[in-house]
Amino acid sequence: MSELIDAARAVRSGEEVSARALEQYFAAHVPELAGKPVEVLQFPGGHSNLTYLLKVGDRDVVMRRPPFGTKVKSAHDMGREHRILSALAGHYPRAPRPLAYCEDASVIGAPFYVMERVRGAILRKEIPGELKLDPAGFRKLCENLVDALVELHALDYRALGLTELGKPEGYVQRQVEGWTKRYFGSQTDSVPVVEQVAKWLAEHQPADSGAALIHNDFKFDNVVLDPEQPTRIVGILDWEMSTLGDPLMDLGTFLSYWVEAQDEEVMQFFRGGPTDKPGALTRRELVERYSERSGRPVPNPDFYYVFGLFKTAVVIQQIYYRYRNGLTKDERFAMFGAGVVVLCEQAARSIERAR
Repeated sequence: MSELIDAARAVRSGEEVSARALEQYFAAHVPELAGKPVEVLQFPGGHSNLTYLLKVGDRDVVMRRPPFGTKVKSAHDMGREHRILSALAGHYPRAPRPLAYCEDASVIGAPFYVMERVRGAILRKEIPGELKLDPAGFRKLCENLVDALVELHALDYRALGLTELGKPEGYVQRQVEGWTKRYFGSQTDSVPVVEQVAKWLAEHQPADSGAALIHNDFKFDNVVLDPEQPTRIVGILDWEMSTLGDPLMDLGTFLSYWVEAQDEEVMQFFRGGPTDKPGALTRRELVERYSERSGRPVPNPDFYYVFGLFKTAVVIQQIYYRYRNGLTKDERFAMFGAGVVVLCEQAARSIERAR
């Protein structure tokens, strides 16, 4: 099953990190990693914070740092991400255990944190045959994925000491306004459908449904599975956008990643998980299971789905802005401008169907 485990590769050009600097930092600040040679590799996935595999002697750990040339520093707060993982340790076992946080940007050029590596399989567009997930098994995995989100939303963030993480009151309004502002702050082209979707969201906001610790990027390729028992979720990754807020907005982001088999062909091109495969739940079934398991009504799922699509479109617009302005040379981002249009056109279709 080793071929199913995400493999790190040579570091991309322009995103190099000094192994010697890390060795010196560990020697001074992290006893369990001190006195061992460090080899730096990089995980190829991900579009925001950069994720590296550090081979420290015979031990593998993972390091996260902000992207080079980022324009939105508040979205890449390493200390905040480390704090969340520290609070979750011992309470939400699917979150990786943090090992160290360095706020001194002089060490490798930016703040960073190090955490334990969660080994397992990560699903992207296809289901590897080695996992032996038949339609019934895949349906069970989809149900378990929803249940993991419900479990996260049920955590007592007050008992975890995370009451200062965010301001749940007025969350829906702040999110709609905030993501609209971020879009215009990173706009590279005139795209009328984006503005139309933003206007609809502003005019159709529901009241806040409550407050919870939310992940804000919950999707298949942020989930680690047990290769021997692939319906079992052993890890949830990428907590950089976690906050306190309306859990139904988190559900909307989750739905925005869920491309069904009958969705338009252009949406299939941007599918990031195997959500079109036999056995997959539909978005409607996801909402129904979430509501049933959480006991939380979802009276307006179209709003949350449209918001999720819009927010995701803005995230990739921000990344595309960096690419267009030469702040990153990662060629994966060349197509992101088209992705903004695709996601907002899907949002516009959903708005039309909801009328």
